[in-house]
Amino acid sequence: MSEQTNTSTRTIKIPGPDHPITIESNLKRVMVSIGGAVLADSRNALILREAGYPAVQYIPREDVDMALLERSAHATYCPYKGDCAYFSIPSGGERAINAVWTYEAPYDAVAAIRNHLAFYPERMDAIEERSDS
Repeated sequence: MSEQTNTSTRTIKIPGPDHPITIESNLKRVMVSIGGAVLADSRNALILREAGYPAVQYIPREDVDMALLERSAHATYCPYKGDCAYFSIPSGGERAINAVWTYEAPYDAVAAIRNHLAFYPERMDAIEERSDS
């Protein structure tokens, strides 16, 4: 997914047959929770599928309770998506450090994920897809 940012020269790669990336609207309601708190509740989530990685739900910032998040100094770089910033969830304890990520200025090939956040599933209590309206 991402690699640590350690170099000043960055390779930019374009998704293609050897490393496909697709982004589509999720028609289901997506809810993210941790420690009894609902962090996100969205009917506008995007599903990003990248190469052999598990699908990732990207949720618009306006559907995330940003007051529950704290920006982290942690940063990584993905040659397909760009610079990645992180948030921690103070109420989630140790497991929730750098548990949320975002590409604030993603490359053109994945521009749809701008202003969206993603959550590490193993660090949340639940990331649920619901058919309810």
